Amino acid sequence: MSPAEPLPEFLLEPEDAFIVKNRPVQLRCRASPATQIYFKCNGEWVNQNDHVTRESLDQITGLVVREVDISVSRTQVEELFGLEDYWCQCVAWSSAGTTKSNRAYVRIAYLRKNFEQEPLGREVRMEQEVLLQCRPPEGMPAAEVDWLKNEDVIDPSQDSNFLITIDHDLIIKQARLSDTANYTCVARNVVAKRRSSTATLIVYVSGGWSSWTEWSECNARCGRGWQRRTRSCTNPAPLNGGAFCEGPPFQRVTCTTLCPVDGGWTEWAKWSACGTECTHWRSRECQAPPPRNGGKHCSGSMMESKNCTEGLTVFNSHLNDPNLSHTLAPGMGVAVYAGLVGALLLCVILVLCVGVLAYRRRCRHLHGDITDSSSALTAAFHPGNYKPPRQDNPHHLHPSAPPDLTATAGAFRGPLFSLQQGVIDSPHKIPMTTSPLLDPLPSLKIKVYNSSTLSSMELPADICSDGEILSLKSVGTVGRERDYHSHTLSREPGLSTSTTLGNQGGRLTIPNTGVSLLVPPGTIPQGKFYEMYLIINKWDKTTLPSEGSQTVLSPVVSCGPSGMLLNRPVVLTLPHCAQLDTPTPDWTLTLKTQTHQGAWEEVLTVGEETLSSPCYLQLEEECSHVVMEQLGTYSLVGQSCPPQPACKRLQLALFAPRAPCLSLDYSLRIYCIHDTPHALKEVLDLERSLGGVLLEDPKPLLFKDSYHNLRLSIHDIPHSHWRSKLLAKYQEIPFYHIWSGSQRPLHCTFSLERGSLVVSQLACKICVRQVEGEGQIFQLHTDIQEVMVTTQITRIRKEKATELLGPYAFRLPDSIRQKICASLDAPSARGCDWRLLARSLGFDRYLNYFATKPSPTGVLLDLWEACHQADADLVSLATALEEMGKSEVLVVMTTDGDC
Repeated sequence: MSPAEPLPEFLLEPEDAFIVKNRPVQLRCRASPATQIYFKCNGEWVNQNDHVTRESLDQITGLVVREVDISVSRTQVEELFGLEDYWCQCVAWSSAGTTKSNRAYVRIAYLRKNFEQEPLGREVRMEQEVLLQCRPPEGMPAAEVDWLKNEDVIDPSQDSNFLITIDHDLIIKQARLSDTANYTCVARNVVAKRRSSTATLIVYVSGGWSSWTEWSECNARCGRGWQRRTRSCTNPAPLNGGAFCEGPPFQRVTCTTLCPVDGGWTEWAKWSACGTECTHWRSRECQAPPPRNGGKHCSGSMMESKNCTEGLTVFNSHLNDPNLSHTLAPGMGVAVYAGLVGALLLCVILVLCVGVLAYRRRCRHLHGDITDSSSALTAAFHPGNYKPPRQDNPHHLHPSAPPDLTATAGAFRGPLFSLQQGVIDSPHKIPMTTSPLLDPLPSLKIKVYNSSTLSSMELPADICSDGEILSLKSVGTVGRERDYHSHTLSREPGLSTSTTLGNQGGRLTIPNTGVSLLVPPGTIPQGKFYEMYLIINKWDKTTLPSEGSQTVLSPVVSCGPSGMLLNRPVVLTLPHCAQLDTPTPDWTLTLKTQTHQGAWEEVLTVGEETLSSPCYLQLEEECSHVVMEQLGTYSLVGQSCPPQPACKRLQLALFAPRAPCLSLDYSLRIYCIHDTPHALKEVLDLERSLGGVLLEDPKPLLFKDSYHNLRLSIHDIPHSHWRSKLLAKYQEIPFYHIWSGSQRPLHCTFSLERGSLVVSQLACKICVRQVEGEGQIFQLHTDIQEVMVTTQITRIRKEKATELLGPYAFRLPDSIRQKICASLDAPSARGCDWRLLARSLGFDRYLNYFATKPSPTGVLLDLWEACHQADADLVSLATALEEMGKSEVLVVMTTDGDC
């Protein structure tokens, strides 16, 4: 028996085709073995007479190969009504059954004449970023776009200064003089080719002054005159309509040339005694006046001699005797040498005296530069006061050491270095150095600096003798060691987390701080695993990123390992305390990173991003999300943007000693901290170690950049049972200590005393406000003998460090993510692509950052994951896709996800 004939197998299936103008298209299919092949178009069989059939025999298998062609005209396609395109497919028969081919779609090709957006000419300065936009005409198939520069095609692979985005825009990263040209956008498909209007780009150069020439000589040889110097507008010279240099091309100053003064003789001195040669002499000097400024020297002789015996020589015979000079010369030499030796001895004695005095003075300076910890602990405010450095002492305290928190600072005097009371400037204002604003803390860190090194050491609280003070030489050594290890990151409990991540990514979160790091899938190369960490740097172990009028707005966070190779960006979340809900922008926000040498560098300024910006910063009311490709140490700083002063969000937290209170003394501590989870956690941990409890939830306060201090006062104390130890009506924290963010944490203490141990009820009012600004009031009603349960704050939860690995770290499944990216990454002529998604999600401040990524939609979804890690809700994303009309993606999310 012969073997059974198999089902037909298509060797050639019909392909999609476009009808250009009125030319029909040919559809062809080939199958073996096949007894019959017919086309079926839009569900209806094509007439048998319209088929062109050919048969052949496969030389290898011996099976019959049948090939069929049909022709589809423009009229047939236009007669189709409905939403679906015109399609055809082949159906082949054999004795074993039938087989269907894939559908081939036939569409009418076209290309509209008018561009949706044409490039516009402009004038830009050299090295400026340039964006030329082009939206090609609607067409079928979609038009391909080329850019022409003076009729030459631009190839970004040949010139890296050009970049063509997926939206067909042309970006010139840094405009050069050679980029001055005519630019044309060309769109083409199988039907036609369209050219946009030509955009003329002019790159101009504004003029710059050259260096000043040297001053010319004074034009007056004697007396007052002028000097002149010039410069030219040639560095560079203005080109292509660039502005000419501003300012004068020359400068002139007055000069005075000293006139020459000829020398003049003084009066003759008296005649000397008569010499052995019967002569005497007298002298004069050229000092009346001395020659100056090139004047002539006196003419004539300086000395004059004459015979003193009027010609009578008594010892004439002795004058001619040569032995006389030999007898007088030795005596005169001894006198000269004795005088020189005496002068030398006197100089040596003076040098020794100066050295001894300098040594004793240096020892006194050494002892005076180190503060006794017992006196510092009694200071009014934490951290303690510091002694102003002497101007003549090279080993002075470093300017970054924490200053006193009042305008009137205490002075250090005497061998015990105790604090002396400052002058009270007002009967109603107490200087912070003399009021008990802070209870002593368990340990005090005293910092000693010299001019070249920085050192920090722990001094015991019972220092009482000079012998226990370290020498400056040892301090310098400690400083060098500290500088060498200053960039070693310390991982303290509650301030760090770490885990091992691979290609599937994950998320690191430090609980109760608002700090997290999202590592998307595919960030780490396949087969690689890294021990990644996330650390909040303590304020006393890092240099602050703020400078000038800037203020620190977020914790300093390190993520690593630094230098790690990333295939795609990660997202670092930082909480901040900037008030952003004002109608006009009043902040200039800057993201900074710390180099390996410890210096801070600017990464980007919000609103001033360019294509060279390595990050994208998404701002929310209470946190910021940094999309970046380089791990390291980052922090957010800001400064006021005139004319409106900016505001920082602060928290005021009120603490008291843990009950029961067994002493007559009772203190209330009020902390002024940033309104961030990390700052509140830091204070709670500190008070827990001191035995304090939080009396009520912290209160918010907007602190304005107005140079006004923060004023604290206590009122309505029941004086029959309680007495305040403070003599002033209020206390103040200086504005700069709060605004700079360099003092962490700041607080004031109100010390009270009750009349007897029987008194347990305390009711009072504490007012905290910025002078000429906003304020808050604490209404206190408490029983100090009642054991209170620490106030639970809704934002602070007992959590452990969270490290979510792989798919568990992401709300959006990978299958849905891939389908969204496939649907939105490709540019759409109507703009219904990733750009519209960015606008719907509020990520559209600088779209060019996403346009340079291989998958802009993927980066947007990573940022969405970071922004919604708390609610873990897909509703916002589903709503954005629904508004875009992406119903097919919504169906997938409903089926595969949890929307």
